[in-house]
Amino acid sequence: MSGSRSSSPNSNSTWSLKENKMFEEALAYYGEGTPNLWDKVSSAMGGIKSAEEVRCHYEDLVDDVKMIESGRVAYPKYKTQGFWTQG
Repeated sequence: MSGSRSSSPNSNSTWSLKENKMFEEALAYYGEGTPNLWDKVSSAMGGIKSAEEVRCHYEDLVDDVKMIESGRVAYPKYKTQGFWTQG
């Protein structure tokens, strides 16, 4: 899959793997509680996503985690290689 589509009714944007990585790095840099967080994350991404798209994407991810943790959605099965799969 080359990207993900936000499930929020407020956002129909598609996110590429590169955009997701930029989002994660900007969010890790600024952290929750930062004033104007969504504007700063959007700017750190070069403005390719609006502050509203960034906020909706974050809320969708939080909702996904809640669904997984509540047992309503199975944990994703990732293909793994390398150190952790070596016997």
